[in-house]
Amino acid sequence: MSLRERPALVLALGATVSVAAIAAALVSQHVFDMQPCPWCVLQRLIFAAIALACVVGLLWRRALAQRLAGGAVILLAIEGVVAALWQHFVAAASSSCSLTFADRVMNSLGLDALAPEVFQARASCADAAVKLLGLPYECYSLGLFVLLGVAGAVVLMQPAGPRRR
Repeated sequence: MSLRERPALVLALGATVSVAAIAAALVSQHVFDMQPCPWCVLQRLIFAAIALACVVGLLWRRALAQRLAGGAVILLAIEGVVAALWQHFVAAASSSCSLTFADRVMNSLGLDALAPEVFQARASCADAAVKLLGLPYECYSLGLFVLLGVAGAVVLMQPAGPRRR
C-alpha cells in the first residue's frame, strides 16, 4: 500500500518531523547557545501549527478531515517557506530585525511571555545567522517546510471513498 493510500501515516510522520524540528531548534538554543531571532521563533510557531494540524487530522479520521488537515499543512508549509526565505535573503543581512513582521506576530500572540524558552527571540537576525555543516540554519527549515508541504499534498490527494485492497 502506497503512502498516498495511507494518509494517517503521512500525518503521523508530518507531526513527528515538525516536533523534531522544534526539538532540534531547542537543543541548538539551549545546548549549543545558538540564540533565536524573531524569524527563527516564527518558524518554530509554524512547525507547531503544522504538528497540531496533523494531530487533528489523525484524531478525526474522516477522509474530509484528513484532507482539510492536508490543506492546512500545505498553507502552513508555504508560510514556513516564505519565512525561511525571508530570513535567509533579507533578515540575515539586516543588523536589526526588531519590529519586523515576525517580531510583531510573536509579540501580538504573547507566546514569548507564555513560553519564553521556546518562543522568545534572543538575538538579532544578523547574530542568529549561523551555519550548520556549511549551510545556513534556515535552509534546513526551508527543506523541512517543502517536505511537509509535499506531505500535505499527498494527504489532500488521497483516494476518495473506501480503500481497496
